[in-house]
Amino acid sequence: MKKLLFTLALLISFSSFGQTAEEYFKSGNDKFDANDNYGAISDYTKVIELDPNNANAYNNRGVSKRNLKDYYGAIADYTKAIELDPNDALFHHNRGVSKRYLKDYYGAIADFTKAIELDPNNADAYFNRGNSKNNLKDHYGAIADYTKAIELDPNDALAYINRGVSKNDLKDYYGAIADYTKAIELDPKYSAYFNRGNSKHYLKDYNGAIADYTKAIELDPNDALAYINRAIVKEILGDLNGACADWKKAARLGHEVAAKWVANQCN
Repeated sequence: MKKLLFTLALLISFSSFGQTAEEYFKSGNDKFDANDNYGAISDYTKVIELDPNNANAYNNRGVSKRNLKDYYGAIADYTKAIELDPNDALFHHNRGVSKRYLKDYYGAIADFTKAIELDPNNADAYFNRGNSKNNLKDHYGAIADYTKAIELDPNDALAYINRGVSKNDLKDYYGAIADYTKAIELDPKYSAYFNRGNSKHYLKDYNGAIADYTKAIELDPNDALAYINRAIVKEILGDLNGACADWKKAARLGHEVAAKWVANQCN
């Protein structure tokens, strides 16, 4: 899930030992904002006890459970929210996110599709449906959804990155590079440089690949994969000393394959 998908709502007040459902709801939101998911769940449960038909409380409790990786519990809460208010796109979307975490990609797609039917301008729903399609290796379908997400939110760097990944999987390396480059313009992140380096590698633009892996390493110096991929390209170019230096760094970062490569190839 890219963005916080949470409900802020006014509630009918129900008294319970001096606290109302509205007060518990606000307290739950405050605890959620403070990353106290257990406390938030407790407060939303109080809201539900006082107001059993409050769909927003079920949704928010589901988000807190999702944050705690209780995906089945989250799905149960989203399902109840949907029963109470079947026309809220957010509830369907959130349930889809949890289903995707459980690798129920078809179920996730069904929920994202319903969210889109209810809210055709929901960029997150297109983005996450694209992710699920990509998981199913439906790369063309994923690209279509990422493209729609980009139309709705043209400044979303992650949508460009993910569309680039799908294009790369289809061996459209030039298209992938174009998407990663746009993502870098919007938000220069490690993953965009790393993935662009991979696409350049496939096109045998080895110097370009090294430049991107080097930038990725600057952004995340503790990621072994960027060192490994840069080492592979350096070896292709005959820079064995440079390749060994990168393999050794990856080994020091705990990558077992790198350690074996160093033992066999580097003095």
